[in-house]
Amino acid sequence: MDVSFAAYERCMLCPRRCGARRTDGRAGVCGCTSALRVARAALHFWEEPPISGESGSGAIFFSGCPLRCIFCQNEKISHEGYGIEVTAERLATMMIELQAQGALNINLVTPLHFAPHLCVAIDLARADGLTLPIVCNTSGYETAELVHAMADRIDVWLTDFKYASSAVARRLSAAADYPQMASDALDAMLASLRRQGGRALNEDGTMLRGIIVRHLVLPGHVGDSMAVVDRVWEIAGNEVDLSIMNQYTPNKRCRSLSGPLAHGLDEDEYDLVVCRADEVGFQNIWWQEGGTVSESFVPDFDATGVLSTARR
Repeated sequence: MDVSFAAYERCMLCPRRCGARRTDGRAGVCGCTSALRVARAALHFWEEPPISGESGSGAIFFSGCPLRCIFCQNEKISHEGYGIEVTAERLATMMIELQAQGALNINLVTPLHFAPHLCVAIDLARADGLTLPIVCNTSGYETAELVHAMADRIDVWLTDFKYASSAVARRLSAAADYPQMASDALDAMLASLRRQGGRALNEDGTMLRGIIVRHLVLPGHVGDSMAVVDRVWEIAGNEVDLSIMNQYTPNKRCRSLSGPLAHGLDEDEYDLVVCRADEVGFQNIWWQEGGTVSESFVPDFDATGVLSTARR
């Protein structure tokens, strides 16, 4: 798959394959033109322990997203497009700056609709002394072709697997093909990991290479959550870590709806999904203790770390 800047000319980077002429300033379904936009670059402490550790993950949050999840917690950047326009060279420098701050890795959050910029920036940063693992933090809604194209530059895949049901995916994210796309993408990530030698941890337990599959349990959707657990097991078994999240918090839109998404997750619902993961055989399971939703897992999107000191 072409991941040069020519890919923006008629964009087919994500499963939407919208064909937007992003180089002409026309936004794709992701909401972005070919102008790279970043909302935040800073140490982040709220990922899974193998990613954040004690020192924090060097998280870079990108504007835009190919999905349209009605419960999105990052609407300011995913739907509203907040972000500062930067070059690939500046993105590379951000990575070096995060390494200097003591980051455990470079955590690219929802980045692959900017794949051409990423390739250039990662290569520049490596040439300039970047030694940290590169984490691709994705919704899981990716094409297998793009995963294969990026595989040599990605060390850790931190990927969502949101839905097993096409009907639920259509209703909540306007993407009926999500289950198939996420399955194919996970297959491609697994193939890449196997080529690289499999899961690898540092002495302190932080991840150097691997796959963590995340699933956010939604109120009233336990059956689909358990189906997700089953599907991930069928695809990857214990070659991946599984992270089951209970941090669902209804946003303004969901609070206005009638039905289960208007309120938080019941603890019994969450426990059922965690138990299912244990029953099918997952050995590396990450879960969140009660009260998680009362904490803030959403950082301030205020351009922290995005602009160089000279430009400030």
